[in-house]
Amino acid sequence: MLNNDSQQVLPWYKEYYVWFLILFPTLAVIGGIATTILAVQSDDGLVVDDYYKQGLEINRTLERDQVALDYNLDAKINLDQELEEVSIAMSATSEFVYPDNLSVTFLHATRSGLDKEVHMLLTQDNIYRGNLSVLTAGKWYVHIQYDNWRLIKTITVDL
Repeated sequence: MLNNDSQQVLPWYKEYYVWFLILFPTLAVIGGIATTILAVQSDDGLVVDDYYKQGLEINRTLERDQVALDYNLDAKINLDQELEEVSIAMSATSEFVYPDNLSVTFLHATRSGLDKEVHMLLTQDNIYRGNLSVLTAGKWYVHIQYDNWRLIKTITVDL
């Protein structure tokens, strides 16, 4: 088709300006769909209703950390991913009494859905053992705790 200036008029779908204008809304729709999928699949946790109780719990937790410091508690964590076992070698001052069992929580640094809790038993001199399913690669916070104390360690799991 020709116009008065003897230039060829292209159909709309062959004009690059049209596709350029369609590109931005299409990208916005794709981005919106991707954001919705991420929001539905990820667990972002719950908001705490009782802030006063939470504050009291924080103070109690800080006291437990101080008790661990007073006993000079330390732990060496050994993971055996193939056998799905974990062992923790504890060390402390001579006044410290080693409990028969410990509660150990493995908290993933970025994904709370991967967190795991293990109950460990004292098997020999200051060494605790327990069963732990395979941890994914990444940074993990390990909370070793008993009634009146808590020790926090950090480990990195490589696969």
